[in-house]
Amino acid sequence: MSVPSANTTREPSQPVKIGVIGLGRFGRLHSLTLAGLAEAELVGVVARRTASLEALAKELPTVPGWTDLDTAIRESGAQAWVVASSTSAHVAVTRKLLEAGKTVLLEKPVSEDLTEALTLAPLVKPDSSNLMLGHILLFNSEFRQLREEVQRRAPLSFIDCVRHRPASIVTQFAGENPLKATMVHDLYCVQILANCADPVEITGQYHRTTRGEIDLAAAQLKWANGLLATFVSSYMTPGGMAPRGFDRMEVFGEGWAARISPNPRPIEVWESQAIWPMPLEIRTESSSATGMMAEELRCFCRVVRGKQPVPAGATYADAIQVQQWMDKIATCAEGMSTSI
Repeated sequence: MSVPSANTTREPSQPVKIGVIGLGRFGRLHSLTLAGLAEAELVGVVARRTASLEALAKELPTVPGWTDLDTAIRESGAQAWVVASSTSAHVAVTRKLLEAGKTVLLEKPVSEDLTEALTLAPLVKPDSSNLMLGHILLFNSEFRQLREEVQRRAPLSFIDCVRHRPASIVTQFAGENPLKATMVHDLYCVQILANCADPVEITGQYHRTTRGEIDLAAAQLKWANGLLATFVSSYMTPGGMAPRGFDRMEVFGEGWAARISPNPRPIEVWESQAIWPMPLEIRTESSSATGMMAEELRCFCRVVRGKQPVPAGATYADAIQVQQWMDKIATCAEGMSTSI
């Protein structure tokens, strides 16, 4: 009987064949990042407009593109898909992919409407292994370190989250609510720090401009163990600040505290005015993509291969929980909004 050699090595895993749907800002970043990962093979992209496909083709000329999703599913050979389309299309696109037996990484939120988001439940496996939610902050280096500090120190008493974006968004993207566009990311982070427990109290407020547009959302959540978390997200930063505003999270426990400021990244350049060249920890070099999106997509590849479960904070159930929180904040805020 032959005995395997001690230095026998396993065959390397083949790259996971992945497609991307939606070529807006994040869809483009997903595409460029996947193209730079050894773990993945970008086998196709889907967009509503031919112009979007042509624009990406200048950067990724060998990647095929389609404007019809059914054709892309049939011809691309993709095992899994990243859905970065408009939120209004999330549920319809994801349903089609799940029904086709594909594994999906879906950018948040599942839907603008909680009832619509819940319609995917029959198609999602109990462990959410066929549907992972996009949550790049789970893979941000500062937040990962913060989670470790929280896990090995005294329990948290207070969390304060601040996320401000440019005032120009109010006019450039009419109707965009900072609660759903920006605060949602902090809600996901605090969900993890609170061990996915539901709060016992939720309150919220909006601030509106003289034209009635929401330019700030504020919320407070309280848990049964006494943990209190406050959230403020706005479209208020002036043109002289970093072009994507700034983010800050502070946490306090008995005898200790910590702060992270993940946006903008700590590199500044000065010429005629200050420049913040890295608003996010995302680098898409074709040979070695790095940062939080690269780590998220590497994790997704392991999920597709069955080598790890969907991480806490990125399951379908987690997404529904946070969406329920947002609905309660919005309901409360609508009854308490103020005007200047």
